[in-house]
Parts: sequence; structure tokens; C-alpha cells
Amino acid sequence: MRSILLLLHLSAVIVWIGGMSFAHFCLQPVAASQLPPPQRLPLLASVLGRFFSTVAVSIVVILGSGLARMAATGFTQSPLHWHAMAGLGVLMAAIFSVIYFLLYPRLTAGVAAQDWPGAGAAMNRIRLLVATNLGLGALTVVVATLGAA
Repeated sequence: MRSILLLLHLSAVIVWIGGMSFAHFCLQPVAASQLPPPQRLPLLASVLGRFFSTVAVSIVVILGSGLARMAATGFTQSPLHWHAMAGLGVLMAAIFSVIYFLLYPRLTAGVAAQDWPGAGAAMNRIRLLVATNLGLGALTVVVATLGAA
């Protein structure tokens, strides 16, 4: 069971962090350089909508599998780096919640109303918070790797 939980945990982490890396470093810059807002913002809103649904599932899997491993080990016996990863994961999930429940609806509403400045402002806030979560995700990988050594 430990191996299955670890597989689920790592797979969901790869989906989330890998998706953020792709969106932040590949998709968004190319879309921004090649498409005007009336084309770029509907594209990004659609892509992010699909990605955010996947991330929501990934978060449930990450937190659930992590807590299950900690519970099986015993919370007080769990290594310190597991607790650090859990704290970082909860912080990342909270940031994602702001993106998903506050900023993404502003983006989609702006796109629907063809309010390109409003949609662009929401997209910029999403981009900044995704960059923050990407940094926290990288820190979590460092904690996991160095803590296991």
C-alpha cells in the first residue's frame, strides 16, 4: 500500500508542477507574443479551465495520499520533512483556491464580456500566483529530496 500511495502522490505532483511549468514558461509567453488579447485571453481561459480541473483532482490525491502515509506512519513519528511538505502543500492548495475560485471566474467573465483589460488583469494575477506556486513546488521538491537523504 505504501508504494501505491507514493505512486499516486508523485504522479499528482508531476501533473501539477509540470503543468504549471508548461503554462508559465511555454504557453503563456508564446501566446502573449503572438496573439492579441481578443484571441489570447479566450485561449488561455479555455486551457486553464481544463488544467485547473486536473489540478483540483491532483490536489485531492496529493493531500489525501500524503495524509494517508503520515497516518500510517504516525503523525508524531513522521519525518520532519513530511510535515514541511504538508505545510507547503496546504499553502499551495490555498493559493490555488484563490486562483480557481476568485481569479479564474474574473478571467472567464472578462472574456465573456469581451472586457480585455479586465480579463488581462485577472490573467496577470493568475500568472503571478502560478509563478509563486511554481516556486513553492520547487521548494517542496527540494525539501522532499534533501529530507529523504
